Amino acid sequence: MFKIYLRATFFLCLILFRFTPVAAQAPMPRPFEQLNEVAQAKAWVDSTYATLTLDEKIGQLLMIAAYSNRDEAHTQELIRLIKERHVGGLVVFQGGPVRQINLINKLQKEAKLPLSIAMDAEWGIGMRLDSTMSFPYQMTLGAIEDVTLIEQMGQAIARQLKRVGTYVNFAPVVDVNNNPNNPVINYRSFGENREEVAQRGLAYVRGLESQGVLASAKHFPGHGDTGTDSHYDLPVVKHDMQRLDSVELYPFKKLIEANVSGIMVAHMSIPTLDDTPNLPTTLSKPVVTDLLKNKLGYKGIIYTDALNMKGVTKYHASGELEKKAFLAGNDALEFAEDVDVAFEYLKAAVTKKEITEQRLAESVKKILMGKYVTGMTRWNPLSNEYVFEDLHQPNDELLNRRLFEESVTLLENKNDLLPLKRLDTLKLASLSVGVEALSPFQQRLNDYTEMPHLILPNEATPAQIEAVRDSLSSYNMVLIGLHSGLRANNREGMSANVQAFVKELVEGKATVVAAMRNPYTLSKLDWIAEADAVFTTYQEHAIAGDMAAQLIFGGIGAKGHLPVTVNDRWPAGYGLTTEGGVRFKFTLPEELGINSQTLETRIDSAMTLAIEKKAFPGGQVMLAKEGKVFFHKTYGFHTYDSLLDVKKTDIYDLASLTKITAALAAIMKLHDENKFDLNARLKDYYPYFGWSNKAKLEFIDILSHQARLKSWIPFYQSAYKKDSSYKRHTLSLTPSADYPIKLTDNLYEYKDYKHTLLKKIKKSKLNPEPGYVYSDMSFYLYPDIVKTLTGTDFQEYLNANFYDRIGGTTLGYNAGRKYSLDRIIPTENDNYFRMTQLHGVVHDEGAAMLDGVSGHAGLFARSYDLAAMWQMYLNEGTYGGERYISPQTLEKFSVCQFCEEGNRRAIGFDKPLIEYNKRSSSVARQASPSSFGHSGYTGTFVWLDPEYDFMYVFLSNRVYPTRNSTAIYDLAVRPTIHTIVYEEMGVR
Repeated sequence: MFKIYLRATFFLCLILFRFTPVAAQAPMPRPFEQLNEVAQAKAWVDSTYATLTLDEKIGQLLMIAAYSNRDEAHTQELIRLIKERHVGGLVVFQGGPVRQINLINKLQKEAKLPLSIAMDAEWGIGMRLDSTMSFPYQMTLGAIEDVTLIEQMGQAIARQLKRVGTYVNFAPVVDVNNNPNNPVINYRSFGENREEVAQRGLAYVRGLESQGVLASAKHFPGHGDTGTDSHYDLPVVKHDMQRLDSVELYPFKKLIEANVSGIMVAHMSIPTLDDTPNLPTTLSKPVVTDLLKNKLGYKGIIYTDALNMKGVTKYHASGELEKKAFLAGNDALEFAEDVDVAFEYLKAAVTKKEITEQRLAESVKKILMGKYVTGMTRWNPLSNEYVFEDLHQPNDELLNRRLFEESVTLLENKNDLLPLKRLDTLKLASLSVGVEALSPFQQRLNDYTEMPHLILPNEATPAQIEAVRDSLSSYNMVLIGLHSGLRANNREGMSANVQAFVKELVEGKATVVAAMRNPYTLSKLDWIAEADAVFTTYQEHAIAGDMAAQLIFGGIGAKGHLPVTVNDRWPAGYGLTTEGGVRFKFTLPEELGINSQTLETRIDSAMTLAIEKKAFPGGQVMLAKEGKVFFHKTYGFHTYDSLLDVKKTDIYDLASLTKITAALAAIMKLHDENKFDLNARLKDYYPYFGWSNKAKLEFIDILSHQARLKSWIPFYQSAYKKDSSYKRHTLSLTPSADYPIKLTDNLYEYKDYKHTLLKKIKKSKLNPEPGYVYSDMSFYLYPDIVKTLTGTDFQEYLNANFYDRIGGTTLGYNAGRKYSLDRIIPTENDNYFRMTQLHGVVHDEGAAMLDGVSGHAGLFARSYDLAAMWQMYLNEGTYGGERYISPQTLEKFSVCQFCEEGNRRAIGFDKPLIEYNKRSSSVARQASPSSFGHSGYTGTFVWLDPEYDFMYVFLSNRVYPTRNSTAIYDLAVRPTIHTIVYEEMGVR
């Protein structure tokens, strides 16, 4: 890239090599590289200028405020100013994206020359427009080490600006914020270090200008060390020239060297630069012309800050101040308080020769060149279709998540508390302070492990505080979120009573404090360092809350560093680090190179069809790769009456997933401990079978489903006499000491019926021929075997060794005894045995007759807890920083044992068909030979593929209202979705 220096047109030495003229919404051609293209641009500017009347030239200097959320009278006033005063640009403020597009289309049609459209979009167009994306504040960005992400953000913001017809961004803020009490810059600054501010400002500018949007660095000559907001008064900065040059001016000099296209001048009084009393820098020729243009050599567009701010209007009247601003050296005059008066003053100044033609031409030609290089000379009306989709591109959403993730800064981590470990030792609760409803922080916490979530307003009453205190009394760790509302500030926010209560918690319990607020506020909380862990996300934002929760549980690691000094303990640059990937990270498909739009569309289509064909009333799909949950969506309802939507936290009867998630987990752990030998015989661990035809069956054969065991036995049928009454010591319609086991409200089981059931298993015949036959039979026995080998009840063993440690609070039996039925997905309307709608009780009849607890069925769980358990398998036995099972055992159990004999099964786990057959396969053709998983009769399914580090979880209640529904198989719902995911991962 080369430079050409030509008089009077700054773009010929800087912007022309950064921008390419483009039609609105058209792809960017290559940048200007040929001299003839430079000549074409200059020729257009010169020829256009020559056609302008004096009024039109003056009008080009003025930029007026436009709101898309105001009435028609506002629009008509804008049209009047465009026609009568020939204003050259708009600064768009509050409104909505479609409304803004419609407004801009209307106003551009009224203009003789295309209007320059600008916006204050420091953190993206969400700063001004509703239903759009907001990126992090600049202070949040100051915590990020990887500045290329900021450049990418600039690119994303530029694309979004152009989509709503805007080609100038009054950003970035490159003020060095070295005053914690600065009321106007503060969180809008990249920080207190001049190098860091300059570096990040340059990255932001590169991003904007690479996409054809003009940047405007602000607020020259530096607004970072003021205690007054120039919106309301004139700040005074009393530093000497050496200080100004070395700190405040430093980032601007770096951006000038890089040929930034625009600079905005602030309203400040700086006696060192101009000692005229009450003269804002915007109106000062020594500041704008002598310093910025002459000494620093800046030739780009110079914008005033808004000329209706009290920092300039307090001492200067409308009309006179616009004239002074132009004479000071500014080019574009933003937001005149009275446009008509300003126009007339400027025109009179030209007529009186106070403003020379040469000076007027210099500014107007800069403005015209800006319109040329941003393609406004070939402007076409903007489409108002698919605006929301265009402004919420998944890659931009992912970038936003990455920015917040990279910025989280860990300040305190006593005894390496974070990420949390040994969840079984922690009784967790969360408290969000400063919110009125459950926060995104708490919602994500709950995905890792369920806990009570409490909220407390910043101005909570004593009664509210006391209620929270009572609720937290029995918990040994509290995860505290300190929230600040939508806008950051440097006030504590909390009332004295609320602060005292939070301090009490920090001093009296183990606490983690997530400060989703301006970091300066932490210096005013003298107790906060006493917390066991403290970190900041710098601001309130849904993604920030999400990342805060993920940091606590190790889904992400801490990487950020403070861009400003909080106190002596936590200076600028400080930040501890932690490891990520310890537990699930929740992200978007794009992080894994998957297109979220096509993935979601295709899965939606498959699930919608399945529900329409009544394969099930509702369900959910959860996908994870490389330990990252990249898709989780619910569909339909609990039942066909459509009363309850399926929720991600709903609890399912897992059916035969119990075999893997409960029984096999225990067996593998015992195998690790040399307490369970796969070559042992059934009688070795269950002597009751010692004189049966099953005594010598080896567990490797049993667990691989080729020990000739019967597939299943309908135990409940043997409870009936021929006249359909119940046999003695089986069932009763009423409870008693002899019939204590409740099957339904009107059906109770004999206290020792388990012995009858075991006897039937013992006496059952073996299949006449050897070979693979899927069987439940042995899994009825594992709860007793586990108790025999460990001396611990089966459920207690699972809880202590797996579920509690993994945070799987919903993993367990008899969910209806613990949870409200509106959280539990119903299964069948049982017309075979219990003669009632099954809801909160196990669907499987055999497990029901064991009081709901068996190794083959009976386990319930929500998707997150089930997925965490299976992710542990995919991680070769580790999750949450703990080892549960050795990799050697998992490898042994997940490998096909008797493939040469035509049996695809591993030890407990299912495997892909030895020879793929689309009609009979339950998994995708692309599933690797190393993959393994299992299905459940109620409509559940989990499949792991180590080759692709991929997990697929499918949950439904396909047996509602009857098991006779075969649509889930006829439509091949589960393998179809499995195939979709592989294809979207690029596996064909």
